[in-house]
Amino acid sequence: MSGTWSNWSGYVTAAPRLVASPADVGELSDLIQTAPGPVRVSGAGHSFTPLVKSQGTIVSLDKMEGLVSHDAEKRQARVRAGTRLGPLMHILQNIGQGLPNMGDIDRQAIGGALGTATHGSGPTLGAYHTQLEAVRLVDGLGKSREFSRAGDQDAIHAIGVALGAFGILSEVTLNNIASYRLRRRKWVLPWADMLRNFETMMSAHRSAEFYYIPFSGHAQFIASDLSDATPTARPLEEDEAGLRTLRSLRTGLAWLPALRRRLIRGAVAKVPAEDYVQDWLNVYASDRQTRFNEMEYHLPFEEGPKALAEVIELTERHFPEVYFPMEVRSVAPDQFWLSPFHNRLTCSIAIHHDAANDPLPFMRAAEPIFRRYGGRPHWGKMHSLRAAELKKLYPRWDDAMAVRRDLDPQNRLVSPYMAELFGIEQ
Repeated sequence: MSGTWSNWSGYVTAAPRLVASPADVGELSDLIQTAPGPVRVSGAGHSFTPLVKSQGTIVSLDKMEGLVSHDAEKRQARVRAGTRLGPLMHILQNIGQGLPNMGDIDRQAIGGALGTATHGSGPTLGAYHTQLEAVRLVDGLGKSREFSRAGDQDAIHAIGVALGAFGILSEVTLNNIASYRLRRRKWVLPWADMLRNFETMMSAHRSAEFYYIPFSGHAQFIASDLSDATPTARPLEEDEAGLRTLRSLRTGLAWLPALRRRLIRGAVAKVPAEDYVQDWLNVYASDRQTRFNEMEYHLPFEEGPKALAEVIELTERHFPEVYFPMEVRSVAPDQFWLSPFHNRLTCSIAIHHDAANDPLPFMRAAEPIFRRYGGRPHWGKMHSLRAAELKKLYPRWDDAMAVRRDLDPQNRLVSPYMAELFGIEQ
């Protein structure tokens, strides 16, 4: 049936001729062959770029979810691509397995998380796509195809990050680890200390990240390490309450910036530290209710502090309406051809703006800073780059495009936005 579609923030909308939810691979194959084109797959809508937008067909894989099979000895699990990360965590825990790492949102579908190079944080921990052992997809001709790391590693490296343009994933086999427990600690420190000790602090833990709170002069550091200790209670989340306070100070003290800064500094400096132990699935994710739009760039690790310092200066000098914290993470290098982490240890910097505000002035002002330091954009976060600029950032770009043409020779999966992104003539 026809309808409307919107991403999570409401910034990207579409009015496709058909919105479809296939129940199996056969129905998915029929849709790709016969539905109005272009055919795009929606995942959970947590991307901020127009990856899904189509006037033709938007496919939801919500009916294609759950565990297919697992191998206890190899610690592998095969799941359907529409499985959301929240349920996936419990599926894996029940079979004694765990994802090695996660981001802080668990609403995404695993297919979408893989296709956009979604990631957590840790200098030795890769993004979700680095767990891929095998994939089953339906290509642009409607043919179901299987690829495995053992049988064709180049194919896995080509289609592991594919933005739904090489085929639509139906099932994926993930290499996991044994279920584990983490000690999670949070504390606030002055921004100058964080900047001075950036490399040491980000490398001293299995997983480490921090948030810089605009106009506060402080960062909240988060460290996670393996633990065998008895689980303790996870503190109640205060993130949403904190955002409401920051928004109120932004709005109520718009004409008193010095007072706003002083109040924010005082409030952030008094945030209590946290220290708890829990099973992995009870640690990573947070409940994000306040809607926002986001830009994230992936930079060479050593360039991260310099770029962030410039973005902070830009924000606090020219964009007083911004109140969302900036998130800083690290990601291990990998060999996937369209991965933003291809062949380099990465510092990822994400900036956010309330969905009620126009994000473009802020994002357009910050993007040149990220680009000047060699940044690659997150595929699912706001950016302005197109094929000519992207090709310069990815050594295996031409190889990836050749695989894409083989899997979708008629460009059934190519929307106008995807054509601009990949340089495809239509």
